[in-house]
Amino acid sequence: MKKVTAIIKPFKLDDVREALTEAGVHGLTVSEVRGFGRQRGHTELYRGAEYRIDFLPKVQLDILVTASQVDLVIDAILKAAQTGKVGDGKIWVQDLETVVRIRTEERDEDAI
Repeated sequence: MKKVTAIIKPFKLDDVREALTEAGVHGLTVSEVRGFGRQRGHTELYRGAEYRIDFLPKVQLDILVTASQVDLVIDAILKAAQTGKVGDGKIWVQDLETVVRIRTEERDEDAI
């Protein structure tokens, strides 16, 4: 079992969700996060004053999948989230030791 985490631009969320649904993903967790990487933030004007925005708004997706689904999920996210510009985001994969569905007490792959 694996946990695929992706940080993407917020306006790409609907496209990614649709691509993941088509790839057979039945659920995901979405969190609004802020951060920076190579993009390094930007400046904005507000009422004539210039402000530096260091942490940019992003969306974090956490998806639990079987090991055999990992490449399919990564490809779906890449195709749907990619704009070709700095700040498109990152994807990483972690091993999961145990997953338990609270309602039914199903474990591991049955709980995904």
